[in-house]
Amino acid sequence: MAPMSPVGRLAATVDRLSREVRAAQAEAEGRALIELAKGVLVARLGCGPAQAARQLAELAAQSGATPLEFAVDVINQSARDRMSEVTDAFLAATAAVRAADAEDGAGARTAAEAGVPGAGSAAVRLRAAESGALAADDTQAVADALLEQALRPLGAVAVAIWAAGYDGSLTLVGSAGFPPAEAARWRYVPPDVATVARCGLTERSGQWFASLGGTGLPSVGRHQYPDGGRVALPAGTGGRIHGVLEIAWPQPLAPQPPQVVRQVEALAELCAHTLETYAPPPGAGREPRVVPDAVELMDLADGLYDPALVLVPHLDADGHLADFRIQHVNKSFLDPAGRPRAVVGGALLLEAYPMAAGDSELFRNVERVYATGEPFRARRLNLTALVDQVALSAVADISISRHGNAVLLIWRIEDETARLASLLQHAQRLGRIGGFEENLLTGEITWNGQLFDLYGRPQTGAPVPLEELTAHAHPDDAVAIGRFLRTLLHHRRPASAAFRLQRPDGVTRHVRVVAEPVLDTDDRLLAVRGAYQDISAQHWTEVALAATRDQLAHTEQQAVERARLTLQLQHAIMPPEQTPLKVPELQVAVRYRPAETEQLVGGDWYDAVMLPNGLVLLCVGDVSGHGIEAATSMVVLRNALRGLAVTGAGPGQLLSWLNIVAHHLTGGVTATAVCGLYDPARRTLRWARAGHLPPVLVRGAAAEPLPLVRGMLLGAVAEASYEEAEVQLAGADTLLMYTDGLIERRDRPVEEALAQLLSTVRPTPHTLDQHLDRLLTYSRSDTDDDTCLVGIRVG
Repeated sequence: MAPMSPVGRLAATVDRLSREVRAAQAEAEGRALIELAKGVLVARLGCGPAQAARQLAELAAQSGATPLEFAVDVINQSARDRMSEVTDAFLAATAAVRAADAEDGAGARTAAEAGVPGAGSAAVRLRAAESGALAADDTQAVADALLEQALRPLGAVAVAIWAAGYDGSLTLVGSAGFPPAEAARWRYVPPDVATVARCGLTERSGQWFASLGGTGLPSVGRHQYPDGGRVALPAGTGGRIHGVLEIAWPQPLAPQPPQVVRQVEALAELCAHTLETYAPPPGAGREPRVVPDAVELMDLADGLYDPALVLVPHLDADGHLADFRIQHVNKSFLDPAGRPRAVVGGALLLEAYPMAAGDSELFRNVERVYATGEPFRARRLNLTALVDQVALSAVADISISRHGNAVLLIWRIEDETARLASLLQHAQRLGRIGGFEENLLTGEITWNGQLFDLYGRPQTGAPVPLEELTAHAHPDDAVAIGRFLRTLLHHRRPASAAFRLQRPDGVTRHVRVVAEPVLDTDDRLLAVRGAYQDISAQHWTEVALAATRDQLAHTEQQAVERARLTLQLQHAIMPPEQTPLKVPELQVAVRYRPAETEQLVGGDWYDAVMLPNGLVLLCVGDVSGHGIEAATSMVVLRNALRGLAVTGAGPGQLLSWLNIVAHHLTGGVTATAVCGLYDPARRTLRWARAGHLPPVLVRGAAAEPLPLVRGMLLGAVAEASYEEAEVQLAGADTLLMYTDGLIERRDRPVEEALAQLLSTVRPTPHTLDQHLDRLLTYSRSDTDDDTCLVGIRVG
């Protein structure tokens, strides 16, 4: 083998050091994710950092995942953000692959063998890329983190991050995988130049190109990867596109599974948060033009002769663009509906003009201009759907442009006479009103088009005279129609009536007719004119409201009965008072305090029973949740523990069996519990815990919780083991077991509440019953939850 040249040694050294740096960065990001997961467990379980670390290690080992993969899973379950949704999609795809293999009788494939990247590795990659991007101090470092952490495993070889300017230009603010000279050549793309990145900006959706050569579009790195695949994804937040994420593959890109598409979209969203705060460095050459602030834009609008609005984005609770607020109305503005400027100003665009998203697509154009920065102009745009209830059949010249974070909307309405003439027509259409006039001397009847539609008759058909109205109505409405015609034609007074119109197509509509007589100078009846209004929607709304009120009353009654039955079930299984247990040289007392609110009836339970082997079973537990489900689950666990205890097994084994019951036989509930077996002959207590607070031992003037033993809550995993401990009791010792309803407070941690309990249990009253009553009396809990309390006193 020929000796390596000095240049070769130097290149090998540089390559080795680069790998070590990347490995060190990955290790540091992995440690950060594990520490974040431990913090989540501390908040959820109310435990210390050391116990959270142990729980994380135990759960990772039981699930067969690495600590880093399990930590990322904990973060995803807690965050429920876009990254979590992407990971859930990978998990679903992996499960589907394995299920399909099982049905076909084939061996289970890995996700990678099936063309679906592993969910665990994908989650780690995404979270590591997110961690690297957030730790980066510039967009170039973000590009490096995205390529190395998330895109190379997908086969990508290069990435470019483009920032969108206010005028539609694109600036390359970060790249990785492209030669530096190539990146420098593409530093700035002027507006209206068609590139791959601009497709992602103008289309506002991810653009996937199987081969760059087939597009005919120029782009960065075209000479390096002429036939490779390309993806351009808009990077935006709150409805505004801040830039584009462009990704390059070396070979033609086959159609990707939905899981990969969601992963890449999540990376684009991550870029958007980086670009949101991007500012070009001083002296960077071409920079976005300086834009006026809101005050200057308002002054600009006031200087215009055409009506103008200054709009600012209005975001919903999730940060998505929901509407635009009309921040300013210029002095030349005339509202098409005739409303004062003060009414329009400050309102949301779709509140002031609900039909702006209708035929004119005005809202969509405003949204597009705000997202991309490219101005929009149109001549003679139809504004028929501009105003609800008073829609206008007018045309206008429209100009929309973005200035900073605001949008300037200018329109010049033409054909004012036609606009006013169509006002009544559209009001009748929106109100489902049809007008008519009937000349009683000549028999000529005039209907408008809306009335023909209401009757279900063609425009060329003959109108229906008033005298024949009964023949077109429901027979039960004949009396009401007769009264209407007598008042109108005989008494010559305005009249109205509601009836059911039966159309030729078999449809029945609920209609109200209003009419007035037209008299000549000699008070003779010449004609009748009026209008029909379709009130079917109003009628059925009233019917639906009546049915809803009945259903609501029924539902409320069911809820009351359900709460009453739940409380009766709980009291039947666990009465607030129980007959004392007769054990030589041992006092046993129990207390149960139900929740103050019936809706909070929960799954707290206790038990104190003498076993056939002479030992005393003592236990308390708390099933998660409230209502009848929690109460029935409590009954299952309590009775199961009683049955298991007669086997003679120790408390650790009993809890292990009870965990299987909770996980498999109760619909997957979770619960905490403390289980102890007291030996009256030896005065010893063997005990174990499942995520529950430890018992408290009162000895003389001192009160301390028993040292913690390991044991996770019931039902969390399919199988679990629980440590046991034994404590020797002496004469006059008091031992207390309790549920968290005794001490839990909303405004302080559990450690402070436990310290308060220790101070309350001293001094010891004369009898055990007095002791338990005193604890319930001076309990400072404020959650109104159930409370179970079991106490024993030796002596």
